[in-house]
Amino acid sequence: METILTINNLDKRFGKVHAVKNVSFEIKRGNVYGILGPNGSGKSTTLGIILNVVNKTSGTYSWFGGQMETHEALKKVGAIIERPNFYPYMSAYDNLKLVCTIKGSPLHKIDEKLELVGLLERKDSKFKTFSLGMKQRLAIASALLNDPDILILDEPTNGLDPQGIHQIRNIIRDIAATGTTILLASHLLDEVEKVCSHVVVLRHGVMLYAGTVHGMLSNEGFFELQADDNNTLKNLLQQHASVERFEENEGKLTVYLKGPLEPGELNRYLFNNGITLSHLVKRTNSLEEQFLLLTSNQPSN
Repeated sequence: METILTINNLDKRFGKVHAVKNVSFEIKRGNVYGILGPNGSGKSTTLGIILNVVNKTSGTYSWFGGQMETHEALKKVGAIIERPNFYPYMSAYDNLKLVCTIKGSPLHKIDEKLELVGLLERKDSKFKTFSLGMKQRLAIASALLNDPDILILDEPTNGLDPQGIHQIRNIIRDIAATGTTILLASHLLDEVEKVCSHVVVLRHGVMLYAGTVHGMLSNEGFFELQADDNNTLKNLLQQHASVERFEENEGKLTVYLKGPLEPGELNRYLFNNGITLSHLVKRTNSLEEQFLLLTSNQPSN
């Protein structure tokens, strides 16, 4: 699979603030990537660096396997990293016509992209009459006019109402379905889980995870157990190689794993050692729980 973007040990300092700390990951063609992290985690700074609007302190990045210079590569990139900014008294069509002139895109692309973002019927409406969600959708249409290889979005649903969020997420899925690679920054776990295939987790500029969303979710999970003799149960769990730790709450044990362990295997192990369970449930962590687990092990600075 073709590599669109490679980032190696990217580092950025703003005076005493260490915004990005030796971040490395790759973007492969045809996937939807999310850079996930709370405000101040280094998401927007990372995007600014790769779009050549923020100077890096150290490290490297290369577009399309290093086959072209950054300024040439960026002609194949569509990006929205700030609030949509169009001429308020001009129509949606006329605003996009200006963008076509700047990008050298054919005018027939305007209707095509307006239809993709659900604004074709409002093509003659002035930009000032648009809701925030419509403005964001017009910005996405604008970024797509040159049929970019990759679309970059910084917090695409920020400030939108639930309907606007739903529309933007559906549009992202529709764009991805055409084969366009997407990289979006978000602080919303729900957003990443619903629209992304891959995720990079940042906190305080440090990369905590890079891989598939499924890979982040397919952790070893945990068990909920209960028996008449919890003391013996705890002693047996301490001796099992796949058990990392456990907590007791209201007579139930929550058992966290460090290796694969199936319910039947655990049940047999305990039964063969004299414990009959009255409660046995295996659960996996949600993306939220995994994110909290990752970030809780990270120092605050």
